Amino acid sequence: MTTGLSPMNRALNLVPKRAESRQTEQLRDTFVDSGVAIVLESVDHQVLYGRRGTGKTHAFRYLATEVKRNGDIAVYLDLRTVGSPEGLFLGEEVKPTERASRLLVDLLNQFHDALMSEALEDDELIENTHLVAKLDQLLDSISTVRVSGEVEVSKEGEKTETDRSSFAAKLGFKAPELEISGEAGTEKRKLTTETRRGTESISLNFSDIARALRELFNTLHSRRVWLLLDEWSSVPGDIQPHLGEFLVRCLLPLQGLTVKVAAIEQQTNFRAALPSGQMIGLELGADIAANVSLDEFMVFEENRERSREFFKSLFFNHLIRGGPLNSPIVHIATTPQGIVRHGFTDSRAFDELVRAAEGVPRDALNIASKAAVRAAMQRISVHDVRAAGRGWFQSDKEAALRSREEASRLLNWIIDKVIRERRARGFLVNQKQANNPLLLSLFDARVLHVVRRGYSAQDEPGERYDVYVIDYGAYVDLMQTRYAPQGMLPIGDDNEDEEPQFVDVPTQDLRAIRRAVLDIDVFLGSQYPR
Repeated sequence: MTTGLSPMNRALNLVPKRAESRQTEQLRDTFVDSGVAIVLESVDHQVLYGRRGTGKTHAFRYLATEVKRNGDIAVYLDLRTVGSPEGLFLGEEVKPTERASRLLVDLLNQFHDALMSEALEDDELIENTHLVAKLDQLLDSISTVRVSGEVEVSKEGEKTETDRSSFAAKLGFKAPELEISGEAGTEKRKLTTETRRGTESISLNFSDIARALRELFNTLHSRRVWLLLDEWSSVPGDIQPHLGEFLVRCLLPLQGLTVKVAAIEQQTNFRAALPSGQMIGLELGADIAANVSLDEFMVFEENRERSREFFKSLFFNHLIRGGPLNSPIVHIATTPQGIVRHGFTDSRAFDELVRAAEGVPRDALNIASKAAVRAAMQRISVHDVRAAGRGWFQSDKEAALRSREEASRLLNWIIDKVIRERRARGFLVNQKQANNPLLLSLFDARVLHVVRRGYSAQDEPGERYDVYVIDYGAYVDLMQTRYAPQGMLPIGDDNEDEEPQFVDVPTQDLRAIRRAVLDIDVFLGSQYPR
């Protein structure tokens, strides 16, 4: 038995799974627009939501290339690289304001460096002497340090006296004159020393910073600056509102600047109240729009054909446009359909991969990589995809829940109630329970997926539901058993003697799909096995 891989399988296994691993040109060539690009190209300030793996970084990197192509300036900052260990991890040992100040100084320094790099690479900007001067002014505005503590002043006196009495006399009688002189004087010196004993802290004046930024942007004339802040959720939650307040006071009001923020919705804390009751931070809708979610753009339950075409283009772009020019598969597959024809046993195998990905591009790339290794010299089969989907679920998603025992219990409870008892893979949750921390942790870990939000039923006015599906990897090992899911949402009564019936789209009459509603409070009040 050979242990090698076919050229196609080798290429699938070597595809970089993260956008950071790609060069800028490759990111543009491998980007597949699911409809988000045209929304992000708006000059409005926006928040881009999306769970891990949905393509936030890739979308921002693509947007940066388009911004530069149009003659504007794009500054991409990864917030995972901003800040110091003292500011990020010391918690209560350092006040949130001090930690936020350190973060802001580092952020503005990176912003300054990025603009300077843009100037050095741009023939027009490099000759703009005013720009360089204003960049220096920006550095001055964030370099203020305050010392808090005791101040000790000591004085030392030193006195030196020198007699310098002056007199002169001349003697002469027709002979050479003789002159005698002398001096007497007094000289005094005082020495004062001052010693400060205290703690240095950063002192930022938002007015000075805003003025420096405004004058800086004025030197750019008609060129707009796009500030793309990625990985917002990596900032500790208690200082996120302080960072948001800085954006509100210093950046968002500036003309010629567009701010985009990429974040995980369940891990963001844009706004908070101070002990005094004052609200600080970003107000969604008023200060910045939150109308873009890759979790919604990547849901394909309602349009399977669009799902197939998206992932065909995804693999084609990564393997052909983003791969080496001398790769053998460049001559094997010249179209997206060619990837399916030469890489999979049939269209069913590729459809199984699309189903396993649940609309998450990074999951699709990882599952395809594992399936390619299993297939070795053969084309990828349905069996390979199922085994890879289960393996990826166990190594990536299930592993992320091991530190949260209650979340794992909830997942097992949902699998028992929905899949084993109802033979379904989807369920409804009242939006009143949508912010349950355990449910959010399952959604964030990509073991649950929302396929529709805000569903309302005629017989329950005012009540809204979200439609969830369970991740493919969580039930794939049940697909060859009597517990295999038969459809999306179960309808009818709980009667084991009747053949189960299912619908993919919720009906307006909630009574018809009452079985599909899952009450999380029932789990919380139960003694489900630990």
